[in-house]
Amino acid sequence: MLPKASTLILCAVTALVVQVKGALEYNGADISSLLMLERQGRTFMRENGEVNPPDGNYNLDYNVELARRVRAAKMSVYIDLHYSDTWADPGHQDTPAAWSGYGLEDLQYAVYNYTKDVLDRFADEGIDVELISIGNEVRAGLLWPQGGTSSYYNIADLLHSGAWGVKDSIIEPTPQIMIHVDNGWNWGDQQYFYDSILRTGAISLDDFDVMGVSYYPFYNEAATLSALRDSLARMASTYGKPIHVVETDWPVSCPYPSNQFPADARSIPFTVEGQAMWMREVASVIEQEPLAVGLYYWEPAFLGNANLGSSCADNLMVEPDGRARSSLQVYGEI
Repeated sequence: MLPKASTLILCAVTALVVQVKGALEYNGADISSLLMLERQGRTFMRENGEVNPPDGNYNLDYNVELARRVRAAKMSVYIDLHYSDTWADPGHQDTPAAWSGYGLEDLQYAVYNYTKDVLDRFADEGIDVELISIGNEVRAGLLWPQGGTSSYYNIADLLHSGAWGVKDSIIEPTPQIMIHVDNGWNWGDQQYFYDSILRTGAISLDDFDVMGVSYYPFYNEAATLSALRDSLARMASTYGKPIHVVETDWPVSCPYPSNQFPADARSIPFTVEGQAMWMREVASVIEQEPLAVGLYYWEPAFLGNANLGSSCADNLMVEPDGRARSSLQVYGEI
């Protein structure tokens, strides 16, 4: 089991930015080596894995090279497999081009073989992987249309295939297997998804080790800290799995939010100080649940994409020129 500790993450996106736009800087020091990130309290690095991305970023070679840097910085490797050629999320779960036209059985084999091949490669390179997510925010399914919500059996079967690709890999020790779902504050969404896949019989609680959730404050007024606390407690008591909040962030600028912010977060300012306050608040919620073991910020340094897909203008922990904001220091505090 992963340790009971709040851990924060720098996604692979940041490393990509370092490569193409120059160094990130913290307190006047170049942190592109990742060593300074580890010193600020990050113990995990999430690497986003895509099957055959058009520009090569996030493919297997990219992630192996990044993982070498992660291990050199004495951080743990967390691989997030998107099972797509592009980013996957609740609104985008596109089947890789090479798998298009596959029926369910062929997709099962593709997911199994791809997952196993990824981890076998890491094993061949002598790189440990501590945690692997079989899909990214899969509440609406994965590998559409076969893996859509019209058939929770298909979703369960594909997730089972991914899990067994992990277990049959030659990598040792075997990484912890995560299923990652959005709307972590909404117990109803979590319960419906997990009960729907488990009742099919195509997947069981023994197939995975960890539950991951995304938790954002700007998509729904009901996404309160108290709702997150309740949801995590219910998930833990119902399914008995360790839980990671694998995505959250807070804006330094949000002049035109598309939704009201949750009532119990409205006193937090849209500032650098507010970012640190938000992370402390979420960490406090996590600390109250014994099975909650991880906290990750997405994404602190995605230069050129400061809104991170939200209606807020800037959610990053770095300035547009790559200089780290003081909110980065919260990583060493929680």
